[in-house]
Amino acid sequence: MSNDFKSNKFKELLDKLQQESWQLELLISGFAIFGLISALGPIESGLNEARALENPYFPKLYQIAFLSCYVLIINLIIHVIIRGLWIGAIGLRYVSNDIDYNELNYGKRFTKYLQKKVGSFDDYIAKLENYCSILFAVTFLTLFYIIAFFTTMFVIIIVGKITMDSGLFSEMVGAMILGFFGIFYLFLALFVFIDFITQGLLKKKEWTSFLYMPIYKVFSIITLSFLYRPLVYNFLDNKFGRRIAFILLPLYGSIFYLSSLNNVRSIYISENSYASENFSKNNNYLSLLEENQYVKIASIQSKIIEKPYLKIFIPFKEKMEDALLKHNKNLEPQEDNRGLKSDFVFITNSNSRKERKLHFKEKDSIYSLYLKTFNKNYLLEIDTISYTSNFLISTVNKQLGFETIIPIKNISEGKHLLKINRNIVIEKTKEIEIEKVIHIPFWYYKE
Repeated sequence: MSNDFKSNKFKELLDKLQQESWQLELLISGFAIFGLISALGPIESGLNEARALENPYFPKLYQIAFLSCYVLIINLIIHVIIRGLWIGAIGLRYVSNDIDYNELNYGKRFTKYLQKKVGSFDDYIAKLENYCSILFAVTFLTLFYIIAFFTTMFVIIIVGKITMDSGLFSEMVGAMILGFFGIFYLFLALFVFIDFITQGLLKKKEWTSFLYMPIYKVFSIITLSFLYRPLVYNFLDNKFGRRIAFILLPLYGSIFYLSSLNNVRSIYISENSYASENFSKNNNYLSLLEENQYVKIASIQSKIIEKPYLKIFIPFKEKMEDALLKHNKNLEPQEDNRGLKSDFVFITNSNSRKERKLHFKEKDSIYSLYLKTFNKNYLLEIDTISYTSNFLISTVNKQLGFETIIPIKNISEGKHLLKINRNIVIEKTKEIEIEKVIHIPFWYYKE
């Protein structure tokens, strides 16, 4: 088959595919809706895990995937509804043909009004067909726009990593470079957004197009618009398509606004409060954690304790390690190898059994020093009684962290308060202060 787009055969093939595309649209929409709804659970679970672990990279990626799924689901559901209405209209036309206003036997005033406003039934079917076809294309175009927004913001993150975290510049110089670049970059991005929202206003005048052309070329690479540019311009050269774009923008805004609404039932009480003497939060009890929930600050085994011991788990966070390095200079490594690393390794014969044993001994020694520093700086109390910290490295629900068990058989039955505090180093004075980490209430009743 010839793929020459100028040939008559290729045009005939496209015309035939256009007429039969509705079947593929419904098939793809159905499978896509089912797949996207099924994907929301794993994506939300991954997002919660990444947030709990305070991963600097993956939460952004999960948010992009989550937002993209919702936009696609909304668009495809609307498309299926309108396409279903189109099929129903065709079936009705098969039975009763076009609208016969004379058969309705209305007054002249209403007959003229309906003929003007409602018009022909075939015209109604044609409009539904146009809505369906354009909406199906807009669905995937919207996905590209979401990706383009995040890739635009990703440039600032990369520059921030280079200027602030790479060590190439001092903190002040890095902040100045990032500030100047951010202002200049966002200023250029504003022109791109104005051109986007006005559907090509800066491209229409000769002098504005001359100034805008370099910006357009740079951002076409950043936003990956070279991948979907033909779809955009074929969409914008159609009056009906431009009208759809103006309808969808406020529609998306309204949907996301409505999804953010919450019913505030109390002036003082909120379910988003942190755990304290007066507030019990399910996230701080391992027995109450749901499948996709993770420990954020700390947790104990249950809200009601019947055993003579209390199990405490504190999840690991990168900021926690930074604080420990300030308390113990012996923990500072020669090279900070934190960040994204590949699990792919080359297997060589250079490591002998003796070298591996030495490596394990060194690791064990570092672990001991690490835990000693951690236990020295994390303070445990139940009510007013202090307990010695004796944490070990552990994992709970795939979360890496620190776990300890303290005896409570000598405390009285009833409500108690676990207090977790830590020592922090004040940057300016280098003095050590005690900072509250979390307070977790629990009830103790002997079996």
